[in-house]
Amino acid sequence: MLMPSIFDEKLFDNWFDFPMFGDYDNTERKLYGRHADRLMKTDVHENDDHYEVDIDLPGFKKEEISLELDNGYLTVSAAKGLDKDETDHRGKLIRQERYSGSMQRSFYVGENLTEEDIKATFRHGVLSLNVPKKEQAKVPEKKMIMIEG
Repeated sequence: MLMPSIFDEKLFDNWFDFPMFGDYDNTERKLYGRHADRLMKTDVHENDDHYEVDIDLPGFKKEEISLELDNGYLTVSAAKGLDKDETDHRGKLIRQERYSGSMQRSFYVGENLTEEDIKATFRHGVLSLNVPKKEQAKVPEKKMIMIEG
C-alpha cells in the first residue's frame, strides 16, 4: 500500500524545518569534545607510601575542575557550560542553545589527611593526584597499674 509522503519518518523535520533537532544527540560531544566517552575514567596505582590517581577529563580546563576533602572523602568535580548563538546577516537572533554538564567522583582517603597533603596537577586533559598513605593514630595499649600494699 502506498502512503503519501507526509507519513515518512521525518514528518516533523519537514514541517518545522529545524535542522538542530538532530544536534541533541551530540550534546556530550559539544560539551566535552571528541573524547567524551573517556570522561572520569580513573586509574589508581598503589606505591609504598602513596597512591597515584589519574582521572581523564578531556575537554575541561583547569578552572572547571574542583577538589574537596570532607570527612575523609576526596570529591573531584568538573562542570562546564556552552552557549551557542546564531544570528542572521541583519544581526537578529535566529537560534540560541545552551548546554551544561557536570560530573563528580568521590574516593575515601582516610580522615587523617588534610588538603595540604594531597598534591594535584592537570596536564593534557588528565588530572593527576598524589595521595599519601597515613596510618591511623595508634591508641595506647591498655596497661595494668600495679597496686602496692
